[in-house]
Amino acid sequence: MSRGGEMVYIPDDSDFSSFRDQCESLEGWHCRYNKAGVTVWSQGLEESCTVQKIKTRISCKDVPAETLYDVLHDTSYRKKWDSNMIETYDIGRLTVNADVGYYSWKCPSPLKNRDFVTLRSWLPLGNDYMIINYSVKHPNYPPRKDFVRAVSLQTGYLIKANGDGACVLYYLTQVDPRGSLPKWVVNRVSQFVAPKAMKKIYKAGLKYPEWKRKHNPDYKPWVYPEQNTLPSVSLAELSVQHADSLENIDETGLPEDHLSTSDHEA
Repeated sequence: MSRGGEMVYIPDDSDFSSFRDQCESLEGWHCRYNKAGVTVWSQGLEESCTVQKIKTRISCKDVPAETLYDVLHDTSYRKKWDSNMIETYDIGRLTVNADVGYYSWKCPSPLKNRDFVTLRSWLPLGNDYMIINYSVKHPNYPPRKDFVRAVSLQTGYLIKANGDGACVLYYLTQVDPRGSLPKWVVNRVSQFVAPKAMKKIYKAGLKYPEWKRKHNPDYKPWVYPEQNTLPSVSLAELSVQHADSLENIDETGLPEDHLSTSDHEA
């Protein structure tokens, strides 16, 4: 998503429009899963391809689009519903609708855990909302020894209002995990991990209004930029995170039967 160049940039209307088109288009996508209101598609089905594009869609009854938008922004609430997350925090703000953040998550044992530093940007469009990100390098947040630094080429959400008090959520991601992963992991993402993650977000949306009433209910810096107290970050401090500059590990030989039981909560 970094326009193939070396310069970090803040996505503009054309980037959001392109992202929306990818979410809504079926051309070139292969359906991998379709059950109980959740659909998963992929691009790049070659067995050797670990940098697949994965797209998921879920219909969320009784959750307004603006509520789900708040859920996906609210890092304090994320700790309540995202059991795969190890740590997440905002590093600094770039503009009123762009920031830089850190996220680390548990991979199924025996794989190594991964982390990201990303530039995130968001756009409310009436009743619809988009949040997109891609990986960047920040001098104060280099790769850590206890994680494999993965690369988000493009990741994001499209939330579309769907009648009164309901919405449809799309999640599209293309990530280089910086590791030659076993085939069972690649299959497992589309068949198990992605659908379960979408259901978790939906359930989080149902519970969010009650939680937010008790936790700083008026604080929404993603809606009210004047509430944002993050330090400013200059684009000049950032550079594009290229996958080939990071360690690449070979985990293809790891067997599925060693999968940790905790991953069944993924």
